[in-house]
Amino acid sequence: MTSTGRRWPTRTSPASTEPTGAATVAAFACFALVVVVHLLGQLAGLDAVTNPTQWALMPLLALTLWSATRGRSRSRPVRLSMLALGLSWLGDTLPDLAPQDSRFVVMIGCFLLAQVAYIAAFWPYRRRSVLRHPVRAAPYAGVLGLLLVACLPGTGDLLVPAVVYGLCLTTMAALSTGVNRLAAVGGAVFLVSDGLIALDAFALGYDLTGHGFWVMATYVVGQGLIAAGVRRA
Repeated sequence: MTSTGRRWPTRTSPASTEPTGAATVAAFACFALVVVVHLLGQLAGLDAVTNPTQWALMPLLALTLWSATRGRSRSRPVRLSMLALGLSWLGDTLPDLAPQDSRFVVMIGCFLLAQVAYIAAFWPYRRRSVLRHPVRAAPYAGVLGLLLVACLPGTGDLLVPAVVYGLCLTTMAALSTGVNRLAAVGGAVFLVSDGLIALDAFALGYDLTGHGFWVMATYVVGQGLIAAGVRRA
């Protein structure tokens, strides 16, 4: 789940920093616990467990990032990353409230906006990203190409939204390499998560055992590493 790359000097006393550290640890502990419960629910196929825990994942991760940054360290990239987490939360929740035939479109719309927010958050780091090096960017272009080849024949009326989302998702992952290694790995893992969703929705013959588990495992790991990279930056 970035900053400007600067650490603003602040004067704080040990007493003022301790609550922030404790709050961060508590928020992350809650996030980690919910992740474990959710993934166990995925393995067991328990919707009564997976639905409410999925709704809680991104708010807890956002709380962790928010409590880990304060004052001027909540730079524009940090705030945009918070926005991306909020939009991801909408992508996790709104489909459950939408009519059955529009749930997938609602999810794509919310996560498309989340990818745009991440792109804006990572944009200040673009000169350090793989986008400046065609050879290093080639794997990202290759993954996008493979996904399009596998998925486009089954997209139907969603052809244009699928292509736009794929481009934004890959751009986000490529830009994350300019932040730091944590964010880069997070962006790549997030790309894998959404790639699995695309394959399940559109690719003919796709059948991955434990699909829901792998989608959510890569999703929470990707978002968590992005958030950690943002905090470290």
